[in-house]
Amino acid sequence: MTEPAVPRKSSPWLLWLPVIVFAGFIAVVAYNLRNPAEREVRSALIGKPLPEFALPAALPGQPGLARKDMADGKVRVLNIFASWCVPCAVEAPQLAELRAKGVDVVGVAIRDRPEDLAAFLARHGNPFSRIGADNLSSIQFALGSSGVPESFVIDGKGVIRYQHIGEIRPEQVALIMEKVREAGE
Repeated sequence: MTEPAVPRKSSPWLLWLPVIVFAGFIAVVAYNLRNPAEREVRSALIGKPLPEFALPAALPGQPGLARKDMADGKVRVLNIFASWCVPCAVEAPQLAELRAKGVDVVGVAIRDRPEDLAAFLARHGNPFSRIGADNLSSIQFALGSSGVPESFVIDGKGVIRYQHIGEIRPEQVALIMEKVREAGE
């Protein structure tokens, strides 16, 4: 005759294991909510020369943009934008203000059609002295840009001195002007 099976006694900690795992999950989520990771991708090129590039004109009758245009002794703001970008329309008045204050603003139009770009500039104004068409986003990525809009202050030697991620808001114009002055020193 076989002996009846004796029920095994489970350890009391096994009963609490799901509660401990759940509490650990909640602790990780709470920590990440209070200490979010950096979401902006900063360019590794700050303090370095612009990469070589030569973009065709984004619009007929307006010059394109090349690296050699950026190393002529003049400080510039290089703005990466697109007609389909809502924040780009939001920053248009600030770019116009920078131009009115004597800053040369040049643009790189990302994946844009000339007719859409022309309509955008007719609606929001054209602060750009030059606009290059970056239809493959190759210059955007080469600059380490994380999206549109994004602006870079370029010194007179073609070196990136400052990166502004996102649209330039009215309260940030003074900061951009300060960075332009610093780049000119």
